[in-house]
Amino acid sequence: MSKTFGARTILRGLDFEVDERARVGVIGPNGGGKSTMLRLLAGSEQVDAGNVARRRELVTAFLPQQVAPEQRTPRQIVRGARPEIARIERELSDCAARLGEPDVIADLDLMSRVLRRQERLLDELDRAGGHVFEGRIETLLLELGLRPEQFDETSAVLSGGQRKLVALAACLAQDPDVLLLDEPETHLDAERRSDLERLVRRFDGAVVMVSHDRYLLDETVTTIAELDGGAITLWPGNYSAYAVSRELALQRQEHHYQTQQKEIARLEEMIRRFKQWFNQGDNERFIVAARVKQRQIDTMEKVDRPVLERRKMGLRLRSERRGGQRVVELRHVDAAYDGEPILRDVSLTVMRGERVGIIGANGSGKSVLTRLITGELEPASGERWIGPSIELGTLVQEHHPALGAATPIEAVRLQRPCTEGEAVHALMRFLFTYEQVRQPVEKLSGGERTRLELLLLMRGGANCLVLDEPTNHLDIDSVEALEGALESFDGTAVFVSHDRYFLDRISDRILEVRDGHVHSSEGGYSAWYARHKGSVAA
Repeated sequence: MSKTFGARTILRGLDFEVDERARVGVIGPNGGGKSTMLRLLAGSEQVDAGNVARRRELVTAFLPQQVAPEQRTPRQIVRGARPEIARIERELSDCAARLGEPDVIADLDLMSRVLRRQERLLDELDRAGGHVFEGRIETLLLELGLRPEQFDETSAVLSGGQRKLVALAACLAQDPDVLLLDEPETHLDAERRSDLERLVRRFDGAVVMVSHDRYLLDETVTTIAELDGGAITLWPGNYSAYAVSRELALQRQEHHYQTQQKEIARLEEMIRRFKQWFNQGDNERFIVAARVKQRQIDTMEKVDRPVLERRKMGLRLRSERRGGQRVVELRHVDAAYDGEPILRDVSLTVMRGERVGIIGANGSGKSVLTRLITGELEPASGERWIGPSIELGTLVQEHHPALGAATPIEAVRLQRPCTEGEAVHALMRFLFTYEQVRQPVEKLSGGERTRLELLLLMRGGANCLVLDEPTNHLDIDSVEALEGALESFDGTAVFVSHDRYFLDRISDRILEVRDGHVHSSEGGYSAWYARHKGSVAA
């Protein structure tokens, strides 16, 4: 199948097959066509060339990358995933009303027909699971971490992770044969990610999942589908197996490439000598021999030169001012949101050069804590202090709405004056194509939006970065580039993250937000987990 958007070809004659009970993890660069491929498999988008063949009566359920807030409740959203049950119930209600009408009561034949139709509908409702569907809705929502009081609240008040869980419950309610999941881990805390791992493992059908969570891919998939340059390569095993196999394959390809290049050079030298001898003696057999050697070169199956290191975004974080030793302090701070108390008696000091990771369950108050640190949210009581020479740079969980109407070029030039050529050069260092830099920002994928905001953050020159889930939507190469940039950053970084690899590599202190309090723990995620697991076991 092939797919093109404007002048940009996303998929180039791609062949891909999903077997029963497959567990496929799809990886690749942002904007490489992963979400497009899932939508094509789901049937919500059409191919430009080729075709998508599905088994008859196949049920696919698609979880999108972004789940927007809406006015429906979680119960209504999950119920809406099975419109046929609502239709049967409406028809049964019509039958019940019909049976009470005088003309039906007076006509036994007509009553018999209505009763037979009612019986067929009851049988259809039973086959569809309609009699137990309300109970199943509640079970799904509970299993995915929602509280009973949230079932009938508007989804607009839920966090991004909770909205994603509701959408996942709606997918499961369809009893699909194939689950198509586009970054299902986005906005989910570590506990919910563990639940997601168990759900994928025990799901009875096939799963095709786009993900940048290396732990999740290691725990759930048996095949990695690498989508790059519009083509797909399948690798058996989980992500760790893929990483090793790919490295070995690239080394083998490099060896074959170098060997072939030496052979081509040898043949070309022979051709050169044969032509020289022909010119000196005008002997026909030399030119024939040269043609034979040239034919050998032309008929070779050429080995492509391997890309041993893929191009990564050019993120280099540097502060423009050093800043003081103490960066920010919260002193006995209480915080509330919409009148509800969220955090109580928080005392916290962040020192220059620290890498502080913030973890906790969805809704525990992690984003509230970052907003207190940045000063966006005023404490209900207590005091916030920030160093006089501290300049904050922030990256929020929900993409900046002000960028939606601008092109990437305009966003870069609005943030800090520069020429159009300088803006284009900066954007291309962050892996944007020449065509993308002039498209509306709202048309960019989630990962592309995050890359743009990281570019703006880099150009800002702040000496204290406060990042709310910075790895969301980024492909694995970009996450690794971000990890490298933060490791060499000469300022301070405070970040909310659920990416366990990221937390382990970057954090030198973990703040766990739990039960309205903030608990500090030295070391990275693994050190915190070892202590936390031990305390739970005790």
